[in-house]
Amino acid sequence: MGHVFERLLLATEHTEFDVGAERIALQLAARCGVPLAAVLPVVSNAEYELVAPELAERADAEAAAKCRDLEAAARAAGVEIALRVRRGLEPSLEIVEEARELGSDLIVARRRGRRGFLANLLLGSMVGEVVAHAPCSVLLVPRAAAMWSRRVLVALDPGAPVSLRQALTDIAVGLAQGCALPLHVTCVVDGGATAQHTAAAEVVAHARAQAQARGVDADGAVRSGRPYEQIVAAADATGADLVVVGRHGGAVATRAWLGGTAQKVIGLAERPVLVGVPKETQA
Repeated sequence: MGHVFERLLLATEHTEFDVGAERIALQLAARCGVPLAAVLPVVSNAEYELVAPELAERADAEAAAKCRDLEAAARAAGVEIALRVRRGLEPSLEIVEEARELGSDLIVARRRGRRGFLANLLLGSMVGEVVAHAPCSVLLVPRAAAMWSRRVLVALDPGAPVSLRQALTDIAVGLAQGCALPLHVTCVVDGGATAQHTAAAEVVAHARAQAQARGVDADGAVRSGRPYEQIVAAADATGADLVVVGRHGGAVATRAWLGGTAQKVIGLAERPVLVGVPKETQA
């Protein structure tokens, strides 16, 4: 069977906050036996380079040093890496454009960077923009996170399009199968309505059946409450160290993304969270 993801893109500024994403991107590439692309965005513009050429040269030298570090880490991991430095006003735009140009099917990035006056944000603004506009699935990694080794959890919304639920199921089952891990399927409903609970139970049962048909040990449950709280609680209760959630509507606007369930899960779950995108919405 082929791997779930075969065109990996690591998005990194090679800071202390990126170490988790770099570690897991290299481990994924090594495990799957696929090459790894990496993009290192550098904030720059023509006016800046003209007015302060010495600062631009310093930024270039720092980027080159970071690339050498990443190449050394890849060699040590036995991974072939293709690095590119992209300059622009908005790092998130450079990352998204790189993913489009390469046809990446997974971006691996940090969860958040250094906190400033926006210290209360659950997710770094650059990363939030990437997730909102990425043409493919995105894996967000806390800096202390390790490669998952216990259980994969997939959260399915009964009200989401069937294509999204199926995409998330395929991703989660594929990852669980590839790592020989069990899978937990959860659906969250906002109340005790019988019809709502029945529909959610059917979604859980369908996903479990698909997993079991592919030899994956799968269980599941319907939970009631706020979706993001219940998803994190389910991950804690089951020991899941990878969570798969969905992003509705393909290339959604940032306003729709901010404050959403997926964003809150990423911010609150101290484990990698994969935001899945159906292949038909990828471009």
